[in-house]
Amino acid sequence: MENIEQYIEALIFASEQSIRTEEIIYCLQSAFNHDFSEDDINVHLKNIAKKYNDKAFAIGLVKVSNGYQFLTKKDYHQVINLLQAQRAKKKLSQAALETLAIIAYKQPVTKPDIEQIRGVNCDYSIQKLLEKELIAITGKSEAVGKPTLYGTSPLFMDYFGINDINELPQLKDFTVNGASIGEQSE
Repeated sequence: MENIEQYIEALIFASEQSIRTEEIIYCLQSAFNHDFSEDDINVHLKNIAKKYNDKAFAIGLVKVSNGYQFLTKKDYHQVINLLQAQRAKKKLSQAALETLAIIAYKQPVTKPDIEQIRGVNCDYSIQKLLEKELIAITGKSEAVGKPTLYGTSPLFMDYFGINDINELPQLKDFTVNGASIGEQSE
């Protein structure tokens, strides 16, 4: 088959995690209705790895977790770290900010507790905050089902420019001295 290595490269590139040889074989056999042996695929993988070992490429083929993945070569890690730091500082959605505020003030806190306060599912917000490393898993609750406990991470402090969690504004800082419903006016 022609261009089989390009198809393998495409599979590796498109995979969010490392892709195992068995997965590559399955995809190719399904797409081309042709049998591929593990030895054949391994030969192609070696050719691809050799190709990307060339200094002209900033990425290389790496075997990770019994699979293959394209990763940036070590020479470029400093620049990549700058990109990641810049992206991590991008704005948070309103839902993510609300979730983060609950975690910051109530930590350690479980997802069901956060959802009870917000009144909506917060899976996506928690996942995004974990990806941005603004929160961390701090343990397991003793409650029924042993739900995961979340708390803020050291990056949270850097992100918001504080040295200690006690520097967060307190509720009294947000109260307004105005008339409220049912209050007697003078």
